[in-house]
Parts: sequence; C-alpha cells; structure tokens
Amino acid sequence: MFELRQHWSLDLGLTFLNHGSFGACPRAVLDHQAALRARLEASPVQFMLGVPAALEHLRSVVAPFVGVEPAELVFVRNATEGVNAVLRSLSFEPGDELLTSNHAYPACVNALRFVAQQAGASVKVVEVPFPLESAEQIVAAFRAGISPRTRLCLLDHVTSATALVFPVAAIAQLMRQHGISVLVDGAHAAGMLDLDIRALGVDYYATNFHKWACAPKGAGMLWVRAELCHQIHPSVVSHGFSEPEPQRFQAMFDWTGTSDPTAWMCIEQALQFMGGLLPGGWPRVREENRRLALRARDVLCKALGQPAPAPDDLIGSMATIPLPSAVDPLPRGPDPLYLELARRGFEAVVAPWPARPARVLRVSAQLYNTIDEYERLARTLLELL
Repeated sequence: MFELRQHWSLDLGLTFLNHGSFGACPRAVLDHQAALRARLEASPVQFMLGVPAALEHLRSVVAPFVGVEPAELVFVRNATEGVNAVLRSLSFEPGDELLTSNHAYPACVNALRFVAQQAGASVKVVEVPFPLESAEQIVAAFRAGISPRTRLCLLDHVTSATALVFPVAAIAQLMRQHGISVLVDGAHAAGMLDLDIRALGVDYYATNFHKWACAPKGAGMLWVRAELCHQIHPSVVSHGFSEPEPQRFQAMFDWTGTSDPTAWMCIEQALQFMGGLLPGGWPRVREENRRLALRARDVLCKALGQPAPAPDDLIGSMATIPLPSAVDPLPRGPDPLYLELARRGFEAVVAPWPARPARVLRVSAQLYNTIDEYERLARTLLELL
C-alpha cells in the first residue's frame, strides 16, 4: 500500500522497516498537535486549566479501544513509565521473588531489579526458547519459575527483540492460581492487537499509543484493576495527592508538574485517522499489518534458508528471524550489519540474541510498507551475509 506512505513524513530515500521501535506519526496527527501547541502558547493558563476536562473526555475514547473502564486508566509518557509507577508503588519483603523472562524489555527488567534491590528481594528470569514451536512452551517456562516466594510476574505482551505475542491470558490464569500479581508491559499492543485488557485477567497493564496507534511520542497509558488503584502513584507526586479517593488516582497522574500534554490530546485524532485509512477500520488495519508481517517473515526465512522460528499464532505486526552469528566478536555499539544496512537505506533491527555474537533481525509491518521492500532487504542480506 505504497500510496499510503504519503500520509507520513518518512524520508523517501529510506526503506523504513522498523515502525516497532519508536513508531511514526502521520502528518495529519502532527498537524493537529501543532495546532494544539499554538493554542497552548497563545493562552497558556487557560489551555492548562482545560487539560483535566480534555483528559476526562479522552479516557472515554481510549477505554473502549483497549477494553477497560475509564476510571481505571491514566495517561503516562510511555509504557516504561507506567511499569515503573506500578513497581515503585508496591512493597516487597526480603526473600520475595519477582518473576520475568529472558524476553522481557531490558528497561523494565532494570526497574524490576531496582525495586528488588531496594527491598532485599530477588529477580528470577525464566528461559523461554527462541526459536520455539508453541505457546505452551512459554507457559511451561513461567510455570517452572513459580516458587512459594513469587510475589509478582512481569511479562511482555509483545516481546521486543523476538517479536512474539505472549499468551498473556494463560500465564495470568496460572499466576492467579498461586496468588501472584501480574504486571504487563504491553508497549506494542495498542494498535497491533485486538486488545481487551480486562479479559486478560491481569492486575496492571501499560501500553503505548505512539507505536502502532501512531500518536505523537509521549503518549502512553497505564491501567490498574479498580480495587488496586488506590495503591498506585506516579513516580512524581504533585498536587493530585491532596485529592480524596477515588479521584486521587487519576488526579495524581494527570498533573505531575508542568509538561506538554498535547501528545496525549492527539491520541483520539490518531485513532480516528488510522482507523479511517482502510475500509473496515481498525480490524482491517491490524489484519493487513499482520498479513504483511507474516509474508515478510516468509520471504526472509526463504532467502536465509531456514524455517519460521515461531508459529503464526504468536506473530503480530512484527517478525524476528535468527541470523548467522557474527564471525568476529561484535563491538559494544550497533551491529556492523545494522550499520551497513543503514548505509544502504534500510532501517531494520539487528540485535544480539540471546547474546553476542548470536543475533536476530526484526522487521515491522505498517500500512506504508510493501512486500517488495522486504524482498529487497532479503537480496541485500544474501549479498552481505
């Protein structure tokens, strides 16, 4: 759907196959943000006084898109901030275990390790294989990691390096049987998956709108199960702490000091714009992106002479393919293969997995991408490898 690329400001000389890292915001949404910023600077006080009402309206728009109640969600700058807010609000004891996997996003694992260190708890990392053959291997790895000391499980809904859609509902059900809280880093989920957060059976869920929903950078969301909202506070406590319950939860997150709220205020515009690009709306957008990601994976696997590393039902709008290991030890900086691809006009992830010199290639599929871009990438990889 190359004709849709006109809606984005992407460099025409760049084959952009990495929407997953930071997203890409359509021109129409950026224009809307520019107009909001102009209003903000024209009358800063009146604009800021109107922000709480704007966010209240926005919650009513966002809640049905992700399957939650408006009273249970707050806006944050990104999923990592949401994960930190939860972890920094909870109390752990010496000897407690915090469970996660080797596929978890490193920034959130750092937050997990930080709170564990502060409390004298420990972080237990379960090994989920990749490549893998079934979702049950993921569930089995988490099952094996549970102990009587496990207090919380942090898991990714869509993993970053390996681009797997984890079976969150099945893992959450397993954790509930053992009285273990579940915190989900759903950074890639909003806009990629048909998201129904409450149906997953988790306790806390953070996601981004600047990735697959194509809002401006700085648009994220945190959902907390209703009976737990009173326990959770933002990393920065400001005026909202003085509000009574139940208003305090949202009041604290709505205002953590002076900042630019326009990224949040563009989420509705982004949802409307992306949902209007194809007949069938958001279900069609998700379907087309997933279809293209699977085709891209097949093209690359065929070129590299290897089978698909994961079943189709674990793939969303991204796909990761193992690459031949580097012949020489890799430097600490970007992989030389990534740098050479970038020099030739390709933007795609080349990352170590599970550790250097082993590595993987991750490609994303968004409406502005076409299958010939992945075919050109495959030919270039054959030449370079």
